[in-house]
Amino acid sequence: MAVAGQAAAGTPAPIAVIDTGICNLRSVTKALEAVGAAVRVVRDPAGVTAAAPRGLVLPGVGALRDCVASLRASGLDAVVRRWIGEDRPFLGVCLGMQALLEHSEEGDTAGLGVFPGRVVRFRRPPEYKIPHMGWNTVRFTPASSPLAAGLAGEGEAFYFVHSFHCVPDDPALVLAECDYGGKFCAAIGRGRVFATQFHPEKSQAKGLRIYANFVASA
Repeated sequence: MAVAGQAAAGTPAPIAVIDTGICNLRSVTKALEAVGAAVRVVRDPAGVTAAAPRGLVLPGVGALRDCVASLRASGLDAVVRRWIGEDRPFLGVCLGMQALLEHSEEGDTAGLGVFPGRVVRFRRPPEYKIPHMGWNTVRFTPASSPLAAGLAGEGEAFYFVHSFHCVPDDPALVLAECDYGGKFCAAIGRGRVFATQFHPEKSQAKGLRIYANFVASA
């Protein structure tokens, strides 16, 4: 019987991508396949068990309340907490990052509480349009993170679409920063757990490098 991280026929185990029903599923799975990963889409805990994946990806677009509600309805909220608690390879994207914190101002939503912290609305001068949308420069801190391998730690452009941003209680969680009328957290990381506010799947070659680095770390 296959176990997590090991395929039955000796081939590399897949990366499991969680389908919450509101995520940019196709673009994320295509990006992972483009960097050589086998991908399984999962919709419930039984799907994760059957996939026996070596890595878990939680993408998302839209409203955080809907994303978290979907995870709780399917029972995947507990799977995500347990997976991260065991320091197994995990990548959250956009809402998949915001969902990991305790609370969001968007709809007064309780997150999964994996990490202490809040998701807050951008409060910027009028010249800064909200949502923050388009390309912006990301600085990885530290640049030695496995997720940033092969990237310029002092500045790479990635694509963002968001009106809220994460404020982790623990500054050591901050893996990357971006500036939009003031610095904000663009990615978090701890052990083999990573999450980005930007969309790697919309960020061309540099974004594919993020997915390749994650797959390599899984």
